[in-house]
Amino acid sequence: MVDWNPSLYLQFASERTRPAAELLARIPHPDARYVADLGCGPGNSTGLLRNAWPHAHITGVDNSPAMLEKAQRTLSDCRFQEADISQWMPEQPLDVLYANASLQWIPDHPTLMPRLASLLAPDGVLAVQMPDNWQEPSHALMRQVGSEMGLASRGRVPLSGVQAYYAMLSNNGCEVDIWRTTYFHPMASHQAIVDWLSATGLRPWLQDLDAERQQTFLQRYLQLLVEHYPRQQNGQILLAFPRLFIVARRLTS
Repeated sequence: MVDWNPSLYLQFASERTRPAAELLARIPHPDARYVADLGCGPGNSTGLLRNAWPHAHITGVDNSPAMLEKAQRTLSDCRFQEADISQWMPEQPLDVLYANASLQWIPDHPTLMPRLASLLAPDGVLAVQMPDNWQEPSHALMRQVGSEMGLASRGRVPLSGVQAYYAMLSNNGCEVDIWRTTYFHPMASHQAIVDWLSATGLRPWLQDLDAERQQTFLQRYLQLLVEHYPRQQNGQILLAFPRLFIVARRLTS
């Protein structure tokens, strides 16, 4: 897969960082010493962790060299590692294992979630936020365009249900808090929605296409967005963006 583009990703930095901050605010661990950021990207979420626990040992993990380079330049006092976050192992049990908008790319959550819980120290916290927009027009229309162009399915799969995540973690020694929030982001144009998703959800659909086929895909996708997202009276377009939040604390006994 072509590497991630930090500059493109950060075009919507405030919108991406808001759920990261709201997830952080719900972590009940004021004295964390060992903290990891799984899927740290360009370090915007890692910076929040550094501010919350300025004396902690913080490690950012990602599989993108470009993202890690950007993160290391921004946060020279944090440690960053290139790794598959589904296989990464910390050097010691973690007080906080944080994964903001990353685990939706990892398959087999019934195996993944218990594994992540096992990496926690007693009273350690697994904090997860994942986009839950698989059924939203923004993503359903990608699949429609892919089908029209004869492409095999290549986007994300839908998340497991809330009850499934609760069972995955509560059955593995955790006290679990789960909630779902839908953000409504005002967008200046339909093209802005394309720009946002070009850094994330559109990547699997576009990566194997030549330039001409990419353009065909994006033109048809933009046309469908115009049909499904009406403009408000002030000219803005509201992009609904549901996200699922999970905070699981490993019980001491």
